[in-house]
Amino acid sequence: MTRGASEAAAFVREKAGLQPDIALVLGSGLGPLADAVDGTAIPFAEIPCFPVATAPSHAGRLILGTLFGRSVAVMQGRVHMYEGYSPQEVVFPVRVLAALGTKTLVLTNAAGGMHPNDRVGDLVAIEDHLSLAVASGLDPLRGPNDEGEGPRFVSMNRAYDPDLIALAQSLGGLRRGTYAHVVGPSFEPPALIRLLKLAGCDLVGMSTVPEVIAARHLGMRVLAISAVTNIAVDSVGSPHVTSAEEVWDSVKIIQPKLLALMRDLIPALPKVPT
Repeated sequence: MTRGASEAAAFVREKAGLQPDIALVLGSGLGPLADAVDGTAIPFAEIPCFPVATAPSHAGRLILGTLFGRSVAVMQGRVHMYEGYSPQEVVFPVRVLAALGTKTLVLTNAAGGMHPNDRVGDLVAIEDHLSLAVASGLDPLRGPNDEGEGPRFVSMNRAYDPDLIALAQSLGGLRRGTYAHVVGPSFEPPALIRLLKLAGCDLVGMSTVPEVIAARHLGMRVLAISAVTNIAVDSVGSPHVTSAEEVWDSVKIIQPKLLALMRDLIPALPKVPT
């Protein structure tokens, strides 16, 4: 077990007294879904070795309880590399969630849309990713490997569970897309958006991929859903300037749609034997 993860899991287990089988990570502005959880909330700052969220709209709480009839662990917010955390620190919470016994990880994020059909407010199921950070050496699995957690080399083909994607599509009418991961916090320049489009990417954001890599290393099933909060600008001739305020305003529109999807999705997620 990664140093500190077992200690953190023991602390959470003692506080909550619950065995969750589903973990849910709520991205930028999507935290209000956590209000539907009936359970125990623990600030990240109280959990041993746990990184503390500093990004706006990330409450930084781990909530264990019942959501739509299922036992869950919900992260109300996450940490990012742009906050100064290493890739290994960013995925530490995922290792704690695995140590708690969760077998299925559902990730959400706010993302810029690059697909021609994207509209602000759309929910998109991620089926593949491209990470400039990982390609440049910022892989969360870099360094000594704990064979007790997972293999040295982990395939990223079908990292996003096809059956879970199909389930989300059947319940919410989501389309599929490829997510581009950048470090941030600066928004992407038009030249980069054009490059990512040429590479076949549909969405762009500053999170999720490191967590997916760690989750697959740990043998967890993964479903990731992007909420399109802005349309990425691909031309310097455009007068539009992407801002955090635009993202927060869009998220307010998306929250009810995400809540409705989760109300159907969470009970329908298959139970994975422990």
